[in-house]
Amino acid sequence: QVQLTESGGGLVQPGGSLKLSCAVSGRTVRSIAVAWFRQTPGKEREFVAAIRESNGATRYSDSVRGRFSVSRDNTKNTIDLQMNDLNVGDTGTYYCAARSYWTVAYSEARHYGDWGQGTQVTVSS
Repeated sequence: QVQLTESGGGLVQPGGSLKLSCAVSGRTVRSIAVAWFRQTPGKEREFVAAIRESNGATRYSDSVRGRFSVSRDNTKNTIDLQMNDLNVGDTGTYYCAARSYWTVAYSEARHYGDWGQGTQVTVSS
């Protein structure tokens, strides 16, 4: 079983940057597909970014492409989400999620069985 722990959230001004980390235990980050989702109260979890096992191919939602970057740190066994040029619409609780292998439905939360507890990101002036 995979355990996931997010960190790095906080309060940032519009235009600022944050780096989130998802610490993985139970598997190596190269052997699993991992996605980041975010959620605000009363709304469904929204796909943000994903990274494929093995070749590390990445995918992004239209709303974050060009501003966010997802990567693996094999030494630390983490999946990191670098978030730049943040805006108020990026506010939410960010979750990382994992599955054993890539799926074409990578953006759908229901296809991930392992989840972290979430970390709060607030973008406000």
